[in-house]
Amino acid sequence: MEPIYLTFDDGPDPQWTPRILDALAKAQACATFFVIGRQVRAQAALVRRIASEGHVLGNHTFSHRHPWLMRRSDARNEVRDGARALSDVLGRPVGLFRPPHGRLRACMADEARREGQRIVMWNRSAVDWGVLGRASGIARRLARASAHDIVLMHDGRNRHNRPEQLLQALPGFLRSLSQSGLKPVAPPLEPTGR
Repeated sequence: MEPIYLTFDDGPDPQWTPRILDALAKAQACATFFVIGRQVRAQAALVRRIASEGHVLGNHTFSHRHPWLMRRSDARNEVRDGARALSDVLGRPVGLFRPPHGRLRACMADEARREGQRIVMWNRSAVDWGVLGRASGIARRLARASAHDIVLMHDGRNRHNRPEQLLQALPGFLRSLSQSGLKPVAPPLEPTGR
């Protein structure tokens, strides 16, 4: 079996994250959840559930502000405060960071490294947001995923995301993975070269 890396951003969401966790459990699939610190504080029990079910958690900043629309000191604080929210709930630091909107500033990368976090982006998006985020299109895009892909999906609504549409496509996608010789695992600790 070849690895594939499933990631979910913008949670934890009390409505959608539990349903995504249920789908992953049914498929015996592991994923990484890049969570927003403000929501981590509000949904601590859900964060602990994600961890207890064997999934990996990563920092997605404290409030998901666009990295290019804030001062450098605020951008650093977003990384630091997101990391602190997670470590407060989990009782340990987390090792992964993903910037909001996939927009990474040097100051944020520097702060993530100071926090001991490796930056994880993606190379395959479900585009489960906006006008293109319909179940049929999501399913088509997910069907193109292959070995070693890091797949971006969203478990938190966060304005434009459409987790209700993703949930229509996700179970079929998860069932297809083993038939394609793919095993969903956590991102590697070292870059894979992609």
